[in-house]
Amino acid sequence: MKYISTRGAAPELEFEDVLLAGLARDGGLYVPAELPSFSAEEIESWRELPYSKLAFHIIKPFVGGAIDDDALARMLDETYAGFGHRAVAPLAQLDHNEYVLELFQGPTLAFKDFALQLLGRLLDHVLTKRNERAVIIGATSGDTGSAAIEGCRHSNHIDIFIMHPHNRVSEVQRRQMTTVLEDNVYNLAVEGNFDDCQSMLKQCFADQSFLRGERRLVAVNSINWARIMAQIVYYFYAALNLGAPQREMAFSVPTGNFGDIFAGYLARKMGLPVSQLVVATNQNDILHRTISQNRYEKHPLAHTLSPSMDIVVSSNFERLLFDAHDRDGAVLADLMNKMSTETVELDPQRMASVRELFDSYAVDDDTTCQTIRAIYDDTGYLLDPHTAIGVKAARETRRSMQCPMITLGTAHPVKFSDAVEKAGLKTPDLPHHLTDLMDREERFDVLQNDLNALQTYVSEKVFG
Repeated sequence: MKYISTRGAAPELEFEDVLLAGLARDGGLYVPAELPSFSAEEIESWRELPYSKLAFHIIKPFVGGAIDDDALARMLDETYAGFGHRAVAPLAQLDHNEYVLELFQGPTLAFKDFALQLLGRLLDHVLTKRNERAVIIGATSGDTGSAAIEGCRHSNHIDIFIMHPHNRVSEVQRRQMTTVLEDNVYNLAVEGNFDDCQSMLKQCFADQSFLRGERRLVAVNSINWARIMAQIVYYFYAALNLGAPQREMAFSVPTGNFGDIFAGYLARKMGLPVSQLVVATNQNDILHRTISQNRYEKHPLAHTLSPSMDIVVSSNFERLLFDAHDRDGAVLADLMNKMSTETVELDPQRMASVRELFDSYAVDDDTTCQTIRAIYDDTGYLLDPHTAIGVKAARETRRSMQCPMITLGTAHPVKFSDAVEKAGLKTPDLPHHLTDLMDREERFDVLQNDLNALQTYVSEKVFG
């Protein structure tokens, strides 16, 4: 399979090179030149498959023979064997035709585990084959960092540097990163916000001279195509469990960077009957304003009780806009340049086509806490703040009561005690494998919000 850049001026790549590339040379994001498509009969034949076997059928076309079938199947089996529930992605029912898809059963208690536990294995496989070493630099608003570290901590081929905004992630999120003490793991608390971290990350990819041509720089943020690829699977898994392909499904997705919901969009294009996708956001609502008002305008970052969505610029939205503009890379490159500096209104007809599938809703902190409390009082089920936003958005925008509505449960509530306690509830205990988390030694460095300081730090750690 070939992959192309959304901005049309970078070379086509195959899977291995896309896995290692991150951003395209022209600043765009890689997407498949053509998507695989599955018939209703083929989707139906997968109904009884366990999660890792279903993942093999969906992911294999994207790999395009770069990894042999046995190795790919083994990596998938190993990835999902480490999850805390045998169903891997179980469904919890809240009401008639209303569900939460529990994507927090992985080792770091967040949906990022689905992609990043696999990504670490894919990277190790490819780098071993090529006899190369790589440097990962990542930016996290909370959950990506711990999942990436967990996926790469045992690699002999990777040094991983994760930036998080200093004092802007929850204590559990921070400790899940900073208590990993392997020699190849470096945690950086940046004196800035997530967008500052993400901006420095993109600049590192644009100019990699600080690695002296001796190391490859690899992305683990959702700009990496393999992240999106792995997330497509759980849309199929949930839908099959609720009667697809014979009936349509709707999904509500708490999202800041648009990667998770873009995977649902791709699932639909690949043949899954999805009738509605709800973009659920907090006060950092650039996606909601764009979809509902056709006004793309950056506002100052607000720090909320749902910090994993505290993002001003949603990087993966570019992938959807690429399709909405008929995959014309030159047109999109011009649009993305304008969007970086200006308030932009998109072509009304193109926005109308987006709205045929997508709805959106923004939820403030007070309403988030009210939703956590209301769901707990009604059902005894405890939501984290991000999932609560998804449930609220689903209920406010739902188009059909006959169609199952599935909210993606993106994180375990134990990671967000502030929100749970502000809802008047008790924070649950940490799962067994994390019971001593608050007693573990931490290791991290505080870094000023400065590109040169970051690149100097990385270079000194990598080369001594």
